[in-house]
Amino acid sequence: MSRVGTTPIIVPPEVDVSLDGTKISVKGKLGELSYNFPSMLTCKITNGILLVERENDDPEQRSLHGLCRSLISNMVIGVSQGFSRKLELIGTGYRAQKKGTGLDINVGYSHPIEIEPQGTNQLEVVGQNIIIISGPDKQCVGDQAARIRKIRKPNPFTGKGIKYDDEVIKRKAGKAAATSAGL
Repeated sequence: MSRVGTTPIIVPPEVDVSLDGTKISVKGKLGELSYNFPSMLTCKITNGILLVERENDDPEQRSLHGLCRSLISNMVIGVSQGFSRKLELIGTGYRAQKKGTGLDINVGYSHPIEIEPQGTNQLEVVGQNIIIISGPDKQCVGDQAARIRKIRKPNPFTGKGIKYDDEVIKRKAGKAAATSAGL
């Protein structure tokens, strides 16, 4: 039995959840999200507690049970608290600046790279080298953070690039260590 799928979702009082067949809509202070869950699963709301249940123990239903429960839980958390991801720019001359709703990023290319927010995401710059992506949709926030990081991945030799704030870059030794060993 799925342990994640059977865990109840506690819906805060400021969040409104509505069911329409296999479509669930969640509305809160940060926005509105909806999700079409598989017809083999059912959702029930009683006294601010949402349960996701399945018909039987088929492998396909078991695999979707925990996934759907997690996606719905992330929607409830997203519209009430929101999600955020922080990126750091490391390198001489690397900087980001706000431009309208988007960003201009200078990371060693001959031109600045313009980034617009995806969906309902909001982009912020702290100082010149920290970017914060925030929004109600966890998947959209993570996707935008990954796309920004992909512009200039961290270099394992120099450490320069765009990295997540909690990411640890394993540094590698350069050529100097190999040549001194031969003498």
